[in-house]
Amino acid sequence: MDIGIDLGTSRTRLFIDKKGKVLDEASVAAYNVAENRIIAVGDEAYAMLGKTPDSISAEFPIKDSVIDQSLLVEDMLNILIKQVYTGKIIMPRVVSNIPGDITEVEKRAVVNAISSFGVRRVYLIENIKAAAMGAGADIMGAHGTMVVNLGAGTCCAGVLSLGGIAMSKTVKTGGNKMDDDIVKYMRREHGLVIGNPMAEKCKRTIGRLVPIEKEVGFRVKGRDSLSGLPRFVDVTATEIMRVLMDTAKEIVSIIKDVIEETPPELVGDIYTDGIILTGALAKLEGFDTLISEVLDIKVTLANEPEDCVILGCGKAIDYIAEVEKNVKNDINPLMAAY
Repeated sequence: MDIGIDLGTSRTRLFIDKKGKVLDEASVAAYNVAENRIIAVGDEAYAMLGKTPDSISAEFPIKDSVIDQSLLVEDMLNILIKQVYTGKIIMPRVVSNIPGDITEVEKRAVVNAISSFGVRRVYLIENIKAAAMGAGADIMGAHGTMVVNLGAGTCCAGVLSLGGIAMSKTVKTGGNKMDDDIVKYMRREHGLVIGNPMAEKCKRTIGRLVPIEKEVGFRVKGRDSLSGLPRFVDVTATEIMRVLMDTAKEIVSIIKDVIEETPPELVGDIYTDGIILTGALAKLEGFDTLISEVLDIKVTLANEPEDCVILGCGKAIDYIAEVEKNVKNDINPLMAAY
């Protein structure tokens, strides 16, 4: 039995061959500071963010799609995998995603974290390839396919053909950056101190990137920056849209840069087929419309965009056999095996 793992900045997802996606939990670990002992992981640990005493720390051990605290990730993965993996087969094979611009040291950190569970072999695939495969795109033919994966920590735009990446760019900005922008805005304009979970809730509830016909609001709760007492502020969707727009335009600029540097024949395919949006941030209302209007290209939102990467890792499991049998196939999405 083989496993697919999506180690995301915000969420960790698991895929088991023949079963599909079996787990989707927050990439958070809570631990006892003095004893260095794990207390909770996943959604349970996420609920503790900003609410822990000094003796307990709850953290995201993955920053911008790169492992920041190896031991925490190892413990978190071991606990999460044991929740869903009950196979009798010892040491399964694993396909895991990695950012396209990852260094060799960062790549080894991913392999070591997964290997700590006791696996037979680890196969790696770039995020953009996994996202494209999970969205149902055919990346193996001599045809250009452009995919933009919008995540919490990073956003990647890439053009794929013949199982490889013809052109891509990754920027360390995404959903988390938008949350930070909301936190800063609330303090600067309203004198209200809030945490990232409240900012994320605000973004998910009323966040959008196109004008709204009927205004909606959201009550942001936090601490008054002057008095230190609890206070709330009612904000509108239009107000928050202005806050989110700077990061959104930065992402659109990266997409434009990739298109400008892509070979002309592949650009022709992109113009015909359009751009596929994947990743949880792609669900932000109006993001597809904004990209389409600025670039004058058709944009399609993938089905279940937040699951495209993990589903792509699951599909990539089918290519393990070629690697293990040393089949001379240059068109294979898997980039490395450890």
